[in-house]
Amino acid sequence: MSHESPAYSSVRVGDRLPELPIDLTVSMIVGGALVSRDFTPVHHDKQAAQAAGMQDVFMNILTTNGLVGRYVTDWAGMDARITAVSIKLGTPNLPGDRMTLSGEVKNKDDATGTVEVEIAGKNAWGNHVTGTVTVALPTGA
Repeated sequence: MSHESPAYSSVRVGDRLPELPIDLTVSMIVGGALVSRDFTPVHHDKQAAQAAGMQDVFMNILTTNGLVGRYVTDWAGMDARITAVSIKLGTPNLPGDRMTLSGEVKNKDDATGTVEVEIAGKNAWGNHVTGTVTVALPTGA
């Protein structure tokens, strides 16, 4: 989604980002691991994942980080710039499930023109990812 960024002055603490549901597939999970050069077998080999106690391959943190970045920049627009990301993994993302990302503006910093967005990505087991993303927005009118 490519659109204009909201002006820093128009964003309020408490603003909620639109939810983003993401269907999780084997192709997405394996592709994300391979493109991020994570060749750990549990992210692309079902037998290796099962030997490690999982039902199937599961998403790596680099793919999760990319999806979180996509989520926030879809909201923040093409003139925004992510300045910090702090995420923590919880339950695994497995094929056949859906992760729904949600977020809320938790803080604004007038000195830097940044907003801190608290995010969560929930699947059927609970929160796959939680954390914060700091985004610089254009000052605009």
